[in-house]
Amino acid sequence: MPDSSAGEETDSRDTEGRGKPWKTWWRRRRWAAAELGPWEQREAVLARISEIQAVLDVAAIRATDEYETDVLSGYKAAAERELQQARDALAHSAHAAMRGAAHVGVAQSHLDTAQNLIVSLAPQDDVKALLPQMVALVDEHFTAKDPRRLHVKEIADRVKKGGDLTPSDRGFLSETTGLARRLLRKETLRVRSFARVLAAVSATMLLIAVIVAFCSFRWPEMVPLCFAPEDGGKYSVVCPTASVTKIDHTPDTHDIGAAAQAQDYLVVEIVGAVSAAVASAAALRRIRGTALPYNVPLLLAALKLPTGALTALLGLLLMRGGFVPGLSALDSSAQIIAWAIIFGYSQQLFTKFVDSQGQALLDAVRGPGSAPPAEGAKT
Repeated sequence: MPDSSAGEETDSRDTEGRGKPWKTWWRRRRWAAAELGPWEQREAVLARISEIQAVLDVAAIRATDEYETDVLSGYKAAAERELQQARDALAHSAHAAMRGAAHVGVAQSHLDTAQNLIVSLAPQDDVKALLPQMVALVDEHFTAKDPRRLHVKEIADRVKKGGDLTPSDRGFLSETTGLARRLLRKETLRVRSFARVLAAVSATMLLIAVIVAFCSFRWPEMVPLCFAPEDGGKYSVVCPTASVTKIDHTPDTHDIGAAAQAQDYLVVEIVGAVSAAVASAAALRRIRGTALPYNVPLLLAALKLPTGALTALLGLLLMRGGFVPGLSALDSSAQIIAWAIIFGYSQQLFTKFVDSQGQALLDAVRGPGSAPPAEGAKT
């Protein structure tokens, strides 16, 4: 079914843009961009839908002796509706302007519901075969003393000793495993929300850095990054890209503003961003990556670049204001650039807390083999 629907989508897209090549090109570019990130996850969900469809068909045939025809057809029809809705969520034509991997999450939610319905539909032997998997799923997302987890283990122990599953046992297993899958989805949504916040903050800081650089080009004398060291009764005005020496009097605002260059701020921002890039590369040793469709490690690295540009500027402004005793008057442009490198790298002091939060959120998305949640953790 996914292949035929994909063919229909292609035909509809071609006919919509017939006679308007630029319109067809734009639509295809937009759909391609929408699928660029989560394409592999999308195909994995489509493959899983096909697998669950086959399991559903076989389970419905094998369960004819345990259910009345109306009950069986009701369960099967509901599960097939969920599978179809999952396919529709992954279809290009259903989401012409998809954002990130939201459509993959929606399809997974429908697929989870179909799996829960199969637990209620399948014959006894099939549910017993799935019981270890359900126990493992519950163990991953519920604390050791959670009554739901304990009851699932009681059911598994009773079945292991030769007992049968009652209708209430099936209902409880279906509801509990469904809740465990929803908790996994909630953990994934937290990662998505964090990724969007990271992207927004990074874009905002980049915009601020660009605005500051533009203002320095337009008004270089407004807040100059210049210092006025003294040497043997002679004064100098030292800026990041230029300097004026042998001034007989203490430099005033006019002297400093005249020495300031339009590119001073830009040079310092570039140096700070390069230094932050080096810090970001050094931080890669702690990044383990993620299988989620939200590239949090990349966004964490991107955040460091505009942060480094701004911390380089702010650090030099603090030094110019005499905030650091003994370093209020740098002697050369090279010293200013050197301190810009140090301040750009020092953004790691601030972003390391964001790195820790991002890694904690990624670790919270539990999977097979993950440690169970700590006692008192929210579920």
